Amino acid sequence: MAAEKLRDLSQPIDVPLLDATVAAFYGTGSKDERTAADNILRELQNNPDMWLQVVHILSNTQSLNTKFFALQILEGVIKYRWNVLPVEQRDGMKNYISDVIVKLSSNEASFRQERLYVNKLNIILVQILKHEWPARWRSFIPDLVTAAKTSETICENCMVILKLLSEEVFDFSRGEMTQQKIKELKQSLNSEFQLIHELCLYVLQASQRAELIRATLATLHAFLSWIPLGYIFESPLLEILLKFFPVPSYRNLTLQCLTEVAALNFGDFYNLQYVKMYTVFIVQLQTVLPTSTNIPDAYANGNSEEQAFIQNLAMFFTSFFKVHIGVLESTQENIAALLMGLEYLLSISYVDDTEVFKVCLDYWNSLVSELFGANQNLDNPAVTANMMGLQLPGMVDGHGAQLMQRRQLYAGPMSKLRLLMISRMAKPEEVLIVEDENGNIVRETLKDNDVLVQYKIMRETLIYLSHLDHNDTEKQMLKKLSKQLNGEDWTWNNLNTLCWAIGSISGSMMEDQENRFLVMVIRDLLNLCEITKGKDNKAVIASNIMYVVGQYPRFLRAHWKFLKTVVNKLFEFMHETHPGVQDMACDTFLKIVQKCKRKFVIMQVGESEPFVSELLTTLPTTIADLEPHQIHSFYESVGCMIQAEPEATKREEYLQRLMHLPNQKWTEIIGQARSSVDFLKDQDVIRTVLNILQTNTSAATSLGTHFLSQLSLIFLDMLNVYKIYSELISSNIAQGGPYASRTSYVKLLRSVKRETLKLIETFLDKAEDQPQIGKQFVPPMMDPVLGDYARNLPDARESEVLSLFATIINKYKGLMIDDVPRIFEAVFQCTLEMITKNFEDYPEHRLKFFSLLRAIAAHCFRALILLSPEQLKLVMDSVMWAFRHTERNIAETGLNLLLEMLKNFQNSEFCNQFFRSYFVLIVQEIFAVLTDTFHKPGFKLHVLVLQHLFCLVESGSLTEPLWDASTVSYPYPSNGIFVREYTIKLLCGSFPNITAPEVTKFVNGLFESRNDLGTFKNHIRDFLVQSKEFSTQDNKDLYAEEAAAQKERERQRMLSIPGLIAPNEIQDEMVDS
Repeated sequence: MAAEKLRDLSQPIDVPLLDATVAAFYGTGSKDERTAADNILRELQNNPDMWLQVVHILSNTQSLNTKFFALQILEGVIKYRWNVLPVEQRDGMKNYISDVIVKLSSNEASFRQERLYVNKLNIILVQILKHEWPARWRSFIPDLVTAAKTSETICENCMVILKLLSEEVFDFSRGEMTQQKIKELKQSLNSEFQLIHELCLYVLQASQRAELIRATLATLHAFLSWIPLGYIFESPLLEILLKFFPVPSYRNLTLQCLTEVAALNFGDFYNLQYVKMYTVFIVQLQTVLPTSTNIPDAYANGNSEEQAFIQNLAMFFTSFFKVHIGVLESTQENIAALLMGLEYLLSISYVDDTEVFKVCLDYWNSLVSELFGANQNLDNPAVTANMMGLQLPGMVDGHGAQLMQRRQLYAGPMSKLRLLMISRMAKPEEVLIVEDENGNIVRETLKDNDVLVQYKIMRETLIYLSHLDHNDTEKQMLKKLSKQLNGEDWTWNNLNTLCWAIGSISGSMMEDQENRFLVMVIRDLLNLCEITKGKDNKAVIASNIMYVVGQYPRFLRAHWKFLKTVVNKLFEFMHETHPGVQDMACDTFLKIVQKCKRKFVIMQVGESEPFVSELLTTLPTTIADLEPHQIHSFYESVGCMIQAEPEATKREEYLQRLMHLPNQKWTEIIGQARSSVDFLKDQDVIRTVLNILQTNTSAATSLGTHFLSQLSLIFLDMLNVYKIYSELISSNIAQGGPYASRTSYVKLLRSVKRETLKLIETFLDKAEDQPQIGKQFVPPMMDPVLGDYARNLPDARESEVLSLFATIINKYKGLMIDDVPRIFEAVFQCTLEMITKNFEDYPEHRLKFFSLLRAIAAHCFRALILLSPEQLKLVMDSVMWAFRHTERNIAETGLNLLLEMLKNFQNSEFCNQFFRSYFVLIVQEIFAVLTDTFHKPGFKLHVLVLQHLFCLVESGSLTEPLWDASTVSYPYPSNGIFVREYTIKLLCGSFPNITAPEVTKFVNGLFESRNDLGTFKNHIRDFLVQSKEFSTQDNKDLYAEEAAAQKERERQRMLSIPGLIAPNEIQDEMVDS
């Protein structure tokens, strides 16, 4: 009954009843009561006339929750329907909200008591302003300023509204409003700022009221980043701010305001004011925080206000120095103030707080990169040589001299900065051995991405520092290392950070200096390992030795004795059972072999045989204590060495010796199976078979084509095992029902099938492009693999079959065209049935199925043309099914596949036929995902598909009408006009909140800009924002392409500076000769 009464909106709503319903929803009553209340409130929320009751509800309720409920409804209307409301309704609402705000904030008691409600009303008012101001509410700012002068509490609230307005327009507007609207609001705020500025100054000079001053400082903070500079530098504002700075209760807010000013960058016009501001600030800072203070300790023991102060101080210095450090370098007294500021910042950098450190680190990184002068001097060989520490006589020009002078000025702080970087170095990804919270040394379980990002920035900073002064870098590192050896400074953390720092500067020194430095480092670390007792200590030292040697492939390639010692040391660590040590030894071994593989297969001076031969002889003992996954990694490493052997006979001999152990076991198992198949059903035997296959896959990964003889040896037996296990799985599932597929036995059998497929795929993928290899391996697989897939129950089908055939088609391209119908027949229909029931089941099959389709479309397109219309419709439906997916990689594969098919069909003789069937459908489906916020990541590809279609329809390639003459009586003059009209109709139907003229303008704009992708894309972005579907979310995906281009430019810059990209990340096949 109550619900019916609430639902009847033809008369004013019963407010006490609504209060009771809201109270029931938030209350502690029964679950049923809450559900019932929730349903009624949802219904009311969705009723388009409910907002007309808002004023009545707000005027008659005392419940804060009911008020918020009413305001939520109002907010929805303002966001999505405001512009279509009649003028008198808009004005009425505008005036009502303004009046309530003024009434509540004019009186101290009600203002404090109703604070939450007033804050929400302020937000609503700003949402209205985004539509109304400036065009329909010109007097807003003057009215606000006049009201502010009537009472201090109103003034305080006006400051809050101004702050919200500034944030909405300048901080949160991207993706919320169209670019035109943002521009208009910014201009209005700029032109009306004088009144706001006078009000702020008036308050700061005249008021004694702490809350009001704090609110004003907070508002100023929001405005300072964009207001015209005259208001800052040609008014008493800075002096007032600096006067407030020493006062404890305003210190943090003032510092935030000064930081905003410090971050402004508009040429040299106000340089004198900046110098004055900085010097006054430094003098005042010494009274607030004397230079003798131990800042890290003060931070650790301080309250939250004091900690915030140190954080804000870091922000101020980094912001000021980033833009204005050059101004302070001009005179001696300014330099003294500058160096004092850097000392403060160095001291703050030791604070044990990640956020504070990030702020400091970000600045240190930009300062050293500027001192290194990387960007502007790459064209000048003299300066570049100079940077690398080479002195070329008579070549340093004026600019170079200036650069050297700057470096001397900063030499002191930079030396201290090196020490900071070395002692706080973050952990690199390769290190697997860490100290847990109980102080035990354990294997790392999860990668911490924050630490990895921090490591990258610190590494780059340290490389620049190393380039600036190689000798100082080397001296500081060796001095810290000697303190580790004599025990004076020995702790796990000190050794770790030092070794991580040593490893991180690989590639930045000249080769002879690097050699000298590393000989000492590796010798000292090996000594340390000998003289230190205790398992944990040894594990830490081992981890550091492995990390450092893994970072310097150039050194190891040039010093065979060291390389051999290091590898033998790794073999020693492979017997060390401390958690993580063996894993790291295997990882480091692989890394070193990949970079130095040639050294292991040639005869070295003083040796009787190549190292690889010696290694193969002792292989069984070397791997005796390793786990299976570590053995696989070891096999990949040795495979890598063998692959470097140029002589085929030797290579074959090494491969046979490497695979001797697994082959012996395999022959034994197959022999037993020939006499009794049941032998293969034993769980331990299945595990052994799996292990043998994994070992083969590891070796195939690094050997590629050279693995041919080994694979040929086991291939047919392996397919037989595959077949037997497949039948076993099917019979188990048939007998035990769907749960059988989850038993550990069936899972183990399936692992063997998967590994078989993975082994074949790995080999075919890595093998050189030799058609005879395809001819040898593909036909025997047709029935055991493809036929088996089709025969199996859905739960027993391996998705790897799909990826294997995708790899085969990508590899052998058009040669596979005759096999496509067979592949289609085996996998198409049955896989579609598995994946089109919903978007969740069989996720692996989905992605691999679309990748297979994409391979067929790219390389065997003729096979698609030969499909029957029903089959082609299935393909097209599955493509649309793919890009409707919210799973990003599946949607992207579907869109790429669609683009491929559109291009191929456009160039085929079936162009008209295909587009007549699918053009309109594709436009409709692409707009559906484009305007749906779940599919934002696909934005770039959606745009490309639409651009392709619009260009196609206007190109004249389509000679037959796209519309169905039987249902459309009106004959359109051209396909282009038909598509325009269709698109307009489609969008008008989907977005009732956008007027028809706006939609028409958008569609015409798309056709006009179709040949210019940038304009076309911006046009769509603006429409999405305007449609309001995209207004409240993170829209970075709409700008993803621009971000990717920036990333590539950054990589090119890094490649130009030695060491910035670690030597072991650079593909350098040649250097290993």
